[in-house]
Amino acid sequence: MDKQQAQEKVIELSELLNNYNYEYHVLDNPSVPDAEYDQKMQELRELEEEFPEFITTESPTQRIGGEPLEGFKKVQHNVPMLSLGNAFNAEDLRDFERRAAGVTDAKLSFVCELKIDGLAVSLTYEDGKFIRGATRGDGTTGEDITSNLRTIKSIPLTIAEKNTMEVRGEAFMPHKSFLALNKSRDENEEEPFANPRNAAAGSLRQLDPRIAAKRNLDIFLYGVGEWEAGSLASHSERLDYLKKLGLKTNPEWKKCETIEEVIEYVTYWEAERPKLGYEIDGIVIKVDNLDQQEELGFTAKSPRWAIAYKFPAEEVVTILHDIELSVGRTGVITPTAILEPVKVAGTTVKRASLHNEDLIRAKDIKLGDTVVIKKAGDIIPEVVRVVEEKRTGSEKAFHMPESCPACGSELVRLEEEVALRCINPNCPAQLKEGLIHFVSRNAMNIDGLGEKVIIQLFQEKLIHTIADIYRLQRDDLLKLDRMGEKSVHNLLQAIETSKSNSLEKLLFGLGLRFVGSKAAKTLAVHFETMESLKHATYEDLISIDEIGEKMADSVAMYFSEVEVTDLLAELNELGVNMDYKGPKKQEIAQNTIFSGKTVVLTGKMDSFSRSEAKSAIEQLGGSVTNSVSKKTDFLIAGDEAGSKLDKAKQLGIIIWNEEQLREVLEK
Repeated sequence: MDKQQAQEKVIELSELLNNYNYEYHVLDNPSVPDAEYDQKMQELRELEEEFPEFITTESPTQRIGGEPLEGFKKVQHNVPMLSLGNAFNAEDLRDFERRAAGVTDAKLSFVCELKIDGLAVSLTYEDGKFIRGATRGDGTTGEDITSNLRTIKSIPLTIAEKNTMEVRGEAFMPHKSFLALNKSRDENEEEPFANPRNAAAGSLRQLDPRIAAKRNLDIFLYGVGEWEAGSLASHSERLDYLKKLGLKTNPEWKKCETIEEVIEYVTYWEAERPKLGYEIDGIVIKVDNLDQQEELGFTAKSPRWAIAYKFPAEEVVTILHDIELSVGRTGVITPTAILEPVKVAGTTVKRASLHNEDLIRAKDIKLGDTVVIKKAGDIIPEVVRVVEEKRTGSEKAFHMPESCPACGSELVRLEEEVALRCINPNCPAQLKEGLIHFVSRNAMNIDGLGEKVIIQLFQEKLIHTIADIYRLQRDDLLKLDRMGEKSVHNLLQAIETSKSNSLEKLLFGLGLRFVGSKAAKTLAVHFETMESLKHATYEDLISIDEIGEKMADSVAMYFSEVEVTDLLAELNELGVNMDYKGPKKQEIAQNTIFSGKTVVLTGKMDSFSRSEAKSAIEQLGGSVTNSVSKKTDFLIAGDEAGSKLDKAKQLGIIIWNEEQLREVLEK
């Protein structure tokens, strides 16, 4: 294929795939099966790899997210993105209508839209191309999150409107994406997001766009800011025009001629919102006529022509039949309420976390109680309170057991802890959870060994300890469900690759109490080998600046266990690396300007790459972190430094340019 043919094919495939994306993500009506879409996408990728000069920013292959950013630049909203006043009942809505009617003589009509619980954003198109996306921020100044917004497949990268046009909407995380994300975070021992809104906001404020790309966000557009050719007469016409341009609008909006119709719409969606695949927390009501909107104007904080009706949190009553106990990776016993199934915010709830014994006592929860439950953030079930007046006397007090429900070992409550723990290192429940943690991304990062596979291997008695992972055989794996020749080959290759991980990865994977990924790195740098760490005393450990008493005690106790010594010997024999592979302690200069200091790098540098600067600072005894805080000692600012530089100035942190850093490194 010559260059001319390649360019024509790239354009053809890009247009075709962008149309498929529109059908799937905007119209929810795909015209081709996923396999055909994937085949076309692969064909485009291969062409772009062979002819990179034909890659454009509008190519569907460019939605996967680029390199991490240094920080977010500020964006000024020439037309402010104001918040809305609130209404909480029908009378509030009638008051809104009376106030508006008192200003304008013409008859009012309204547009009602679902109030999406997400993150307000603006998208700017110039000459039909998406050039910038920003957060609402404080209404006048937001942050440039273009790279992250480009990963949302329902945002078109080109539109037919050639005049400069800024559209506004709400980026959000659908229920299925939220549940999948929290499941993944749980598997990786990460704190789950409390609700879809926090998850969406957290995703769009990641400096690494590749993270946002994996989280399957969506968007609804509902209005315009700046628009050079804006000449439509009503908000409803604007919504129709946005849809015509291929911008995704919410299909549930409705034009209402009276405020009573508005109230009917609000009442309907208050009951029906659980059927949606995304979170809404109210209804937005706007005066439809744009001339009337201009006549009504604004207060200092919000438009007079719009209001947000806020839904109350839904609480329901059910029966708590039992309390089930589960054992976590660190042996913590977690109680879970087993409920009479009940519908809450659209889904049937059968279980709710009770966290620990102290919470059960504080809420005086008994077996057989009638309880009020709700979904925290409309997603996570929790017991709010007991309905004491419903008690009959047949309810039974709940007592935490004295022995582990998984292995029967005695439970203990460690000093200053609320939780009960099983401290048996051979507890099957802990072993299983420990295996899941060991293979997770921040630990040994073994692709293909997710929670389901680990559980299957554990149940089939193919693995019992983490050493067994390195003894897995091809023939045994092929007998498992959904394990074909290719997946088994890839899994065994990933297991083999993990053997060469640096010591800190192994340390974190072993799951020592109080030892997170950062502490594991500190220990690895200080001791350099597992053998050296294994023989460290409590005094050796506590002498390290970043290691506290609890952590030192935990590490010393862990390596004193015979089972641990045997496990490490097995791993060593199986070829698992036991040494630290980063800059050695002796390579780190002492008494330098960076010794013991926390440094943040931001902006572009000409003399060296980010990793080179980081390595050099670490060898001079400094610690390089990503975010600016009161604990930051130096900010090294290259060209185009953004919000980190602003924050450093506010906090009075020492700020150097690239030249100053280079001078120190050369000395």
